[in-house]
Amino acid sequence: MKLPFMSSVRGAAQKLINKGATAAVRKAMESMVELQQKQQQQRAAGPQPAPASASQPHMRDINPPPEYVAPRSAPDAAQPRAEAAAPPQDSAPASAPNPATNPTEYAQDMLNRMGIKIDLQANLPGNFGLDLGSMMNPTPAAPLPEGAKFISGSYTNHAGSRNYKLYVPSTYTGQAMPLLVMLHGCTQNPDDFAAGTQMNQVAEEMGCFVAYPEQTSGANHSKCWNWFNAIDQQHGQGEPSIIAGIAQQIIDEYPVNERQVYVAGLSAGGAMAVIVGTLYPELFAAVGVHSGLPFASAQDLPSALSAMKRGASTSRKAGNGSQPIIVFHGDNDTTVNPRNGEQVIEQRLHSHKGAPSIQSGSVPNGHRYTQTTHTKADGTPLGEHWVVHGAGHAWSGGSAHGTYTDAKGPDASREMLRFFRNVT
Repeated sequence: MKLPFMSSVRGAAQKLINKGATAAVRKAMESMVELQQKQQQQRAAGPQPAPASASQPHMRDINPPPEYVAPRSAPDAAQPRAEAAAPPQDSAPASAPNPATNPTEYAQDMLNRMGIKIDLQANLPGNFGLDLGSMMNPTPAAPLPEGAKFISGSYTNHAGSRNYKLYVPSTYTGQAMPLLVMLHGCTQNPDDFAAGTQMNQVAEEMGCFVAYPEQTSGANHSKCWNWFNAIDQQHGQGEPSIIAGIAQQIIDEYPVNERQVYVAGLSAGGAMAVIVGTLYPELFAAVGVHSGLPFASAQDLPSALSAMKRGASTSRKAGNGSQPIIVFHGDNDTTVNPRNGEQVIEQRLHSHKGAPSIQSGSVPNGHRYTQTTHTKADGTPLGEHWVVHGAGHAWSGGSAHGTYTDAKGPDASREMLRFFRNVT
């Protein structure tokens, strides 16, 4: 029996073997999740009769082949491989772990049955920000407050089209409000990013519009913003022009306080936030970067992988140093080297003089952190660098409702909006 998802999982797993790509692991896991959900729906519906034919007698398969492939003995090298016989559809093999109670073991069992030699415990450490239990049994996101809206929009210019979602808080009655543009990480989407960062909830409290542009799989297979392409590092070109265009479109449609427009992002979205803020300082008053990289730190995929692993080889100056920036990075991030967070601050504040203030703290039952603050002569914050000790590649203080989050860290969403409000 042909199983399309099998080739998808095998391909994603092979990428993991070749490159250590987190996105490949997630793709494999999501394929397994979809399989389990489909099985549950089929079991709930019960066996379905085959359609009758005018030329054939009505027949019903009382034991249709399932989507689950059982283990088989080692194939004869001289014979072409064929799909193994499978157990009845209403039950998994006796040896298969229960996906509801042991999701990681279930996923490992699936990989083993497909002949994919990956140790999930070794290849999926907590600092990857993946929660297999949440993926197999996702928790519904909290409902919107009464009167709030989370609406869809789209924007098109010469560089292309992108959809986005806009959060309008319940307190909006026509008055001017700040606008924050949030750029998701690879494999994510606006709903996932909003749920994980809980930025809408913070914006509800503080009175702020929040826009979530959505990268397409057509522009990047893993839905990463293309921060490493030369065309996407130029004013008026590529994805930065689209993101700036989305912000301007919202400004034209809503009474946005144009002195309080900000951009922030995670990982590839964080790297793109640096680019967008650098290219459009007249539009964005401040920038927030979580687990991102400096401006123009790569010009192609090889240099991007090098920067992610070691930090940017060159950290060129970017901007005039007057645009405030707040940076979060986990010091146990194995996806984007924490050195990049330091370089983002150094690059942006290259012309700033004066000693920063440093303070340490900890989240109850969570991570310790070090906060370094740079201020202007009048005491106004200019830059903040938060190093979250023990945290990996995940949004600090985020919710398990979304991906790539770490609830044990300080609340990056709240701190970013607090910083933005203070600098303007």
